[in-house]
Amino acid sequence: MSKHMIDSKALRLTFFITGLIIWLGVWLTGFSAAHWVLYIPAIALVFAGGTGICPGLILNKMLLKES
Repeated sequence: MSKHMIDSKALRLTFFITGLIIWLGVWLTGFSAAHWVLYIPAIALVFAGGTGICPGLILNKMLLKES
């Protein structure tokens, strides 16, 4: 799992802030009005910012068959 870790604190902060901005947009729109698809990148970005493990990076490496 360490090969999927993000070692840059600036990149982790960028993911976290971007995720929070998406959550703010969902909140301002209304949780009942926002489509459930909007929650996927918001959760993934906040998770990547908080843990350093980026689900999008893992998925893209699997799709492109990179090690």
